[in-house]
Amino acid sequence: MLGSGMEYSNLMIRLCLLILLAWLAMPAAAGTAYQCTAADGRTAYQDKPCAAGQRQQVLQLDDSQPAAPASIPAPPPAATPPPPPPPEPQAPPAPLPLMYGCVRATDGKAYISSNGDPQPYQVPYGILGASSFSLSQVYGPPGAGASAPELNRGRITPGLIASRYVWVQDQCRELSRAETCRALRDAYDDNATRLQHAFKSDQPPLERKDRELREQLRNC
Repeated sequence: MLGSGMEYSNLMIRLCLLILLAWLAMPAAAGTAYQCTAADGRTAYQDKPCAAGQRQQVLQLDDSQPAAPASIPAPPPAATPPPPPPPEPQAPPAPLPLMYGCVRATDGKAYISSNGDPQPYQVPYGILGASSFSLSQVYGPPGAGASAPELNRGRITPGLIASRYVWVQDQCRELSRAETCRALRDAYDDNATRLQHAFKSDQPPLERKDRELREQLRNC
């Protein structure tokens, strides 16, 4: 009988503890609980004072929750600048033109040309310096000591002149890149000088040439 009483007491204690724990977990307002112990040792928990003859222990219940820290509003995200527009595609510079350094067959003077294979042309044989004959010997009658223009005026025929002409051709070679750029700069400077002193009516072709040379010089 005594054992049954003890088991009943332990069961009640555990039941009261579960009730107390559940009560503490409930979001109820803060208050006072009472632990009441009877003469036979049984303990009960209640929200009212204990009955007479019971040992009473007052329990202060604090269900206050820790104050949540004040939330600081997050700063608004910084505005992302729009991506820069893609660069506009630029037309590639005009390729360097083929230029040739040529030597004139008649006098050996150098010049720049865009044609590396100039056509042959006829010149009087005497101006080449390859013959020791004088003009009177070339154009005049045998034994004449005067010049052909004075003694043979009106007597020089096309056939006679043609027989004293020879075919010649200027010799050309392709310029290197550095030589081409130097020739283009010289041409640009010369064209700029002519444009500066040209009449307004003469400026359009020079201005077109100026733009063309500027574009070609981008590759130098």
